[in-house]
Amino acid sequence: LSRLHSGLSLSFRVVLVLFGRRVDRLLIESRKEYNAIKGFVQRFSPEQTSRIHFYDKEESLFDYLGVEQEIARAMSRKVWLKSGGYLVIDHTEAMTVIDVNTGRFVGKRDQEETILRNNLEAAREIAYQVKLRGIGGIIIVDFIDMEREKNRDKVYHALVDAMSSDKARTRISRVSDLGLIEISRERVREDLLRSLSEPCHYCDGRGYTKSPMSVAYEIFREVR
Repeated sequence: LSRLHSGLSLSFRVVLVLFGRRVDRLLIESRKEYNAIKGFVQRFSPEQTSRIHFYDKEESLFDYLGVEQEIARAMSRKVWLKSGGYLVIDHTEAMTVIDVNTGRFVGKRDQEETILRNNLEAAREIAYQVKLRGIGGIIIVDFIDMEREKNRDKVYHALVDAMSSDKARTRISRVSDLGLIEISRERVREDLLRSLSEPCHYCDGRGYTKSPMSVAYEIFREVR
């Protein structure tokens, strides 16, 4: 099996690894790859052949399925939630830090209820972003502080449920008194940010550039 696997093209390896029962359909843009993959599946798993489809529309497959938008969202430092709150995702050498903010989200009831709803939505989005971006190692999530213990439990269980479908080995701590949750996730592949980007040569990968005012004062000092 290992020799068979190593001799297959990338397309066939993707089919072997990812094409399970939870996949509704497989769309393929290349006629050559479609014929090859369909023939392969017919030979080794004929019951799954009906889920393989050739995509022949003029619009790019990634645009048609909204994949480009999801990639752009996965590369962004700030991720907006439907409620108006947002996440800020920062990568460091040692860990990934995710900060949850209410943003424009204002609840109709008490403040604790507003925070709970924002944290519950954030928990689901965090699980999605972690899996989509392939983030591994230590992940620290800074939820908005909640006073009630039962609300902290609700957020913890929401995150555990959302991460339950993750194939990577994951451990999740309970919400601390400071509103922090620690996630330890197995590194199964290089994360999306590192595979699709490179350090900025202006800020040397720090993510910051000097403000115009700072640069202006530097110029004045040089002139002086």
